Amino acid sequence: MQTTNVEVLGKDVLSGKGLHLNLDIAKLHTGTKIEVPIIIERAKVPGPTILITGGIHGDEINGVEIVRKIVANGYHKPQKGMVICIPVINIFGFLNQTRQFPDGRDLNRVFPGSKRGSLASIFAYHLMKEIVPHADYCLDFHTGGADRFNAPQIRINEGDEESLTLAKVFGAPFIIQSKRREKSYRDAAISLGKKVLLFEGGKSLHLNDSITNAGVNGALNVMQHLGIRDFSNELNERAVEHSVTPKLIENSKWIRAGYSGMFRSNAILGKMYKKGEVIGSISDPFGFFEKTIKAPSNGYVFCINEAPIVNKGDAIIHMSIEA
Repeated sequence: MQTTNVEVLGKDVLSGKGLHLNLDIAKLHTGTKIEVPIIIERAKVPGPTILITGGIHGDEINGVEIVRKIVANGYHKPQKGMVICIPVINIFGFLNQTRQFPDGRDLNRVFPGSKRGSLASIFAYHLMKEIVPHADYCLDFHTGGADRFNAPQIRINEGDEESLTLAKVFGAPFIIQSKRREKSYRDAAISLGKKVLLFEGGKSLHLNDSITNAGVNGALNVMQHLGIRDFSNELNERAVEHSVTPKLIENSKWIRAGYSGMFRSNAILGKMYKKGEVIGSISDPFGFFEKTIKAPSNGYVFCINEAPIVNKGDAIIHMSIEA
């Protein structure tokens, strides 16, 4: 809950006003600044602050598009509290369509950062010191890495009842209880006492309307639930189904390729499969063999590797483990 006076990056965020800032801690070897735009809107009425971020990995375009849509449609303007939007955290990676930061590091593996560490670590440090402390809640939008296409899902900590409630409100088809990854943004923000919902949907270097719409709708649901703004009309216009009951996944398993070859998935994202059902196949390119892939247990498919060529041991289909 913001106080009377709010200062971000040395600038006053006045009640009832908006502010566009740039976080420009890092520079390239050419001296060029890496400026990360930060878009802030504050209501006249006090309330919670929500931080909405995308693009912590520069090739995760769906996440960037979700935050962009929130800003472009004016959904970030609150009736209570404050909304901070950072559509692209890793600007350099976004420009180069790569996952990494300019120093080759994964920005999401160096939090909470260090004042005198690597370039990525320094950036993470300032994000955690100057932006995240203002937030009460964080929505962090990601996509599946490489060719892995994720069904819309929210990842939360096991045993966190408030985050579970918010995840249900978000309304994605799946809620995944996943352990905190050490040195991730989510881990660092939770350590500061923030409630974090991590959204995964789609795959890298790809735009998908159904994924981005699910992300936007979820953000509106959460902001409305927190009292930041009434989005009833907007949600009705977007034809959002309010009665969606997300499936809570407590246990899951990656099915891995038993052979190297050409991979074909028969699985449908979000569908429940019974143990033994065929969900794909792998063949060699010369016509000598074709091996079927069967569901190892009853479960929902919530991620599919869409790569046409796989090596033995590659993760190809992610399923829940149901009784």
